[in-house]
Amino acid sequence: MRAARLIKMVLLLQSRPSMTAAELAAELEVSERTITRDALALSEAGVPVYADRGRAGGYRLIGGYRTRLTGLARSEAEALFLSGVPGALREMGLDDAASAARLKVSAALVPSLRDAPSSAAQRFHLDAPGWYQEPRTPPLLPALAEAVWDDRTVSARYRRRDGEVERLLAPYGLVLKAGVWYLCARSGTSFRVYRVDRFTAVAPGEERFVRDEDFDLPAFWEERAAEFARSLLRTEVVVRLSGAGARALPHVTDGAAAREALAAAGPPDAEGWVTVRLPVESDEVAHSQLLRLGPEAEVLEPGSLRALFADAAARLALLYQEPSP
Repeated sequence: MRAARLIKMVLLLQSRPSMTAAELAAELEVSERTITRDALALSEAGVPVYADRGRAGGYRLIGGYRTRLTGLARSEAEALFLSGVPGALREMGLDDAASAARLKVSAALVPSLRDAPSSAAQRFHLDAPGWYQEPRTPPLLPALAEAVWDDRTVSARYRRRDGEVERLLAPYGLVLKAGVWYLCARSGTSFRVYRVDRFTAVAPGEERFVRDEDFDLPAFWEERAAEFARSLLRTEVVVRLSGAGARALPHVTDGAAAREALAAAGPPDAEGWVTVRLPVESDEVAHSQLLRLGPEAEVLEPGSLRALFADAAARLALLYQEPSP
């Protein structure tokens, strides 16, 4: 523990001109007296730590004691510090490792690039979870993340609609989509996607698996995500849309399906409305989505969905036929 703390102390001093004992104590989560002892130990070990006395004093390194990455341009250094996603790293149990890595890189940068971490952090931030959702970290995520990094097989129990199943998995990668974690893994000879919050047990195995060199996680996820989105669209409705309704359609239903339906639509009628055949998940889902278009959309088929809209329109008319009390 002390050796790791001493290394971190050196890296902190390399990354800044000087630091007070209080600042170092806060960063390293120790007392100022411990900082004094650690500075003395480093000095005795040959690390040129110098203590400036007085109110504006502090600790600093002298004699150019640092390693510099002179090949990095400013844009490259800033991009490097954008590559981490703090929230996701924290959920996977990798925040300490990421912090140490960023600190090492900061300490090695030339002085003119020292502000790259703060410059990038103040300009870009990723907030992965969707609105109105309280993010929850799946309890077995850190164990799966460790297996992914270590290329280690896992024995897992997974909850499905028809009950729990046991699987021996080769975990290839993790994906965070709209606040939900997914595991991309090989089961037998095929690759599958599993929701991490549905794992009920994970036990790392003794064996490591050999990765398929042709496997590309981003490409695999993009393909499976597209397949999943298409698989949900099991039925079709016919909708008549005003100009405003046509522009809003991709924002209330599946965007790709809406754009394809609009591209395949015929010319507008005499009133400027177009008729589209739109793939949807179900009548109920289509009702909740298309209702957001209000009077800019008219459902023509199927009759069951048109009846739902007629009922909603009648109840709305009843609510608004008189002024508000």
